[in-house]
Amino acid sequence: MHYKHTQIGHVTIPAGLVGLAVVYYSFMAEYGELGIFGLALMGFFAALTVLFATLTTEIAGRTFQFYFGPGFWTREFLLEDIRSAEVVRNAVWHGWGIRYIFHGWLYNVSGLWAVELDIRGEGTIRVGTDEPEALKEALDRALQTA
Repeated sequence: MHYKHTQIGHVTIPAGLVGLAVVYYSFMAEYGELGIFGLALMGFFAALTVLFATLTTEIAGRTFQFYFGPGFWTREFLLEDIRSAEVVRNAVWHGWGIRYIFHGWLYNVSGLWAVELDIRGEGTIRVGTDEPEALKEALDRALQTA
C-alpha cells in the first residue's frame, strides 16, 4: 500500500508573504533601510514561509509519516501503532501550523479538515489535509494489512 499527497498551504504561504511585506515596509518607512534587524526579521518570515508552505502525508511500507515543506518536522509512526483514524473538522480558532489543541496535537497548513489519529504511546493527533476522505481510506486499507 502506498499513498502520498502534498497539500499546499493556501493560508500559510500568503500569511508568510504578508509578514515579509509588513517587515519590509515598516523598516523602510521608519528608517529608510532594512538594517541588520530588518534583514533578520525578513529572513525569519521567509524561512517560515518555506518551511510551512506544504504538508505532505505518506503511507509507505509499514509506516505513516507526514512532514512540512522540504522535510521539516517529520513525524513517523508504525501502522501497527495506529488504533483508529477519523475525518474531523477543526474549528477556525485552532489555526494553522503546529500547536496543541484540546483534542491533542494539530499539524496543519491550510483549511479546516484533518484526520484524527489515535496512536499507541502518543495519544491523539490531527493531521490537516485537503483530502481527508482519501487519507482515511488509505489508512484504513493499510491498517487492515498491517
